[in-house]
Amino acid sequence: MLKISTLLCDHHKNFIGLDTLRPSFSWVIISDGTGITQKSYELQISTDQSFGTLFWTSGAVESSQSQNVEYSGPDFSPVTRYWCRVRIVNNRNEQTPWSESVYFETSLLKEESWDAPFISSAADTKPEDSKGWLFHKELQLTSPLKSARLYATSLGVYEVLINGRRIGEQQMTPGWTNYKSRLLYQSYDISGELESGKNTVLAHVGPGWYKGDLAGWVGKRCYYGSRNGISLKILLCFEDGSEQWVESDESWTSCPSPVLYSEIYHGETFDARQESLEHPSSLKVWEPVECLSVSDKMQIRAQDGPLVLPREVLKVKEIIKDSQGRTILDFGQNMTGWVRFSVTGKSGDRVKLKHAEILHPENEFYTDNLRSARQEILYILKGEGTESYQPRFTFQGFRYVLVEEYPGDIRPEAFEAVVLHSRMEPVGTFSCSHPLLNQLHHNILWGMKGNFLDIPTDCPQRDERLGWTGDAQVFISTAASLMDTYGFFSKWLRDMRSEQLPDGGIPHVIPDVLDDAADGDDILGGNHSATGWADAMVICPWETYRKSGDLNILKENYEAMKNWVGYMRHQARDEVIWDSGFHFGDWVALDAKEGSYFGATPNDFTATVFYANSVDLMCRTSWVLGNTKDCEDFSDLYKRIVDAFQKEFFTPSGRLAVNTQTAHILALHFNLTPADYVDRTVNGLVSLLEGEKDHLTSGFLGTPYLCSALSRYGRLDKAYTLLLQEDYPSWLYQVKQGATTIWEHWDGLKPDGSLWSPDMNSFNHYA
Repeated sequence: MLKISTLLCDHHKNFIGLDTLRPSFSWVIISDGTGITQKSYELQISTDQSFGTLFWTSGAVESSQSQNVEYSGPDFSPVTRYWCRVRIVNNRNEQTPWSESVYFETSLLKEESWDAPFISSAADTKPEDSKGWLFHKELQLTSPLKSARLYATSLGVYEVLINGRRIGEQQMTPGWTNYKSRLLYQSYDISGELESGKNTVLAHVGPGWYKGDLAGWVGKRCYYGSRNGISLKILLCFEDGSEQWVESDESWTSCPSPVLYSEIYHGETFDARQESLEHPSSLKVWEPVECLSVSDKMQIRAQDGPLVLPREVLKVKEIIKDSQGRTILDFGQNMTGWVRFSVTGKSGDRVKLKHAEILHPENEFYTDNLRSARQEILYILKGEGTESYQPRFTFQGFRYVLVEEYPGDIRPEAFEAVVLHSRMEPVGTFSCSHPLLNQLHHNILWGMKGNFLDIPTDCPQRDERLGWTGDAQVFISTAASLMDTYGFFSKWLRDMRSEQLPDGGIPHVIPDVLDDAADGDDILGGNHSATGWADAMVICPWETYRKSGDLNILKENYEAMKNWVGYMRHQARDEVIWDSGFHFGDWVALDAKEGSYFGATPNDFTATVFYANSVDLMCRTSWVLGNTKDCEDFSDLYKRIVDAFQKEFFTPSGRLAVNTQTAHILALHFNLTPADYVDRTVNGLVSLLEGEKDHLTSGFLGTPYLCSALSRYGRLDKAYTLLLQEDYPSWLYQVKQGATTIWEHWDGLKPDGSLWSPDMNSFNHYA
């Protein structure tokens, strides 16, 4: 048996919205033989599924490459569907049948400008408002329709309904990008939604990240703009060969929606008495719209990462009563998404839900760690039979739900939790004979699910939910071992490049909403370019390449990677020791001073380590891309950094001058220890661990590499001792405390039952 399975175009199967003229193709070869390799392949592309007329064929290509094969044919046309298939010949001259044909459909393509106006309600004049807005248009179809496409984006978060039916499963579109320079549009096949005669198009927009509250602890609002808007284009293709474009313009009308209030952090209020999305004519009076001007710097491009989708549904595991007799729903898993419920009652009755991660003390609803985030859902009934509801423009991080108001008896079957995260297919699994390790793996996976919602957030529940660069680079290798994260990180890295400073510096969070937050902040000592955080600009492309083998991620980011290394080179003393600027350092290490988040390992040590690592990765990147001159330059720089590091931080007798666990871990893991002193450094690390009764004291920059450093240098025994510890501080301590995701702090819940400070105590923090 020899066949082809899983033919992908640009890491996708059967998708609409390809935005490149040079995609790559990958396929999997299935065989029951041994020693089978690909000798040659033939790839075909056609505009019809029967392949009666070929658009392009590669012919027989002598090559063993079956991953990331770059297309080399003629340019594709915009808004056109193409079918592709492949077959191979193996090293025994056996040929496979043609693979299953899959399709891709081009977007408007980058050469086409987005010319549909953004429209906003003329009544949307209050920046402090958090309401939703509806936009309405009637379409008349008088000729037989062959196909129809919708292309839509918004200033805010949107959904589109046609004839009362919501288009697509995607949520929180258009996602969060650096709206100052990048806004994405989504592509939909709506051929089956339109009918002969009159059709109603309804766009629904909420504040989202564009206008709503952001970075609650520094009080950001309307960071990108003060008015919500929608922009869309509909392409109608008729059986007679004619086409018609319908766009958002001043002929549309608008009115406030039944969403009275919606914020990412705070939740949503929905008044069903004002609802009739299926019959818009029964809503309030429709008012004129206005066209908005947007910055010429904002590039509007097709969706370039995976969409956020409902991925799982969880049932209520237990109903709990608190000391006041209130009902708490336990879904058994800390997660990100929302609650979908059904209810029956009178017009004006209310359902009010609050969301939390933990109960503390026992069976008491705890929300102090949410800081200013309210995470509340309020639904006002219209009083017409059984009503169902789920939020539209917000999401919550939670395990427990307090049912503060609900008409009638609370039945567990009336509630379910919908898990939201970016679409990523699983690529790896883990199980073993140790139940606590299996639960630890479960917690890591669910931490990823909870924080990979369009961007890699730090946490999904409190008033933060930002794309911290340090968290992402720490976790990316693990993430890519669990799911296919190529598209997810490709999209986020485009925003990172768009936010890179002229001198090569990288902000702490991407998208960057902390550009002026350091002023007066007790923790932030600078707005950008902290070691181990900004290095995401080099580490994330390299790790994505290492997991996928796709050189395009390196090609696309190469100049930005170089510019970040150039920034460090300029900052470093004599280009080799980086001992200046603000750094988070070994963040939340257990060897920090009382009341401090900053670990004991000096910043000049950690900064020089990560500087050396990024330069080393640039050596490798330039080599695989064939940039010989750059490779030689980076190689020379790397050798100088290593030499200076060893002279600066090792005594002539081989003692590491910084006596912390993290210093020993980093020197070993990143191969910065002089060869003659490796054994002494390993022994020094073991001694420090034993001084803590085989427990770690390392923080953000040291912990990720601790077990690998030990195992690489012959102390696998100590690595397993650390991994299998069950008391504080350890990975399994959290598991035994009932964690279902990874905590921000080893002792988020302390052994004595008390909690870490509510100021920064997330219970879903993958890094």
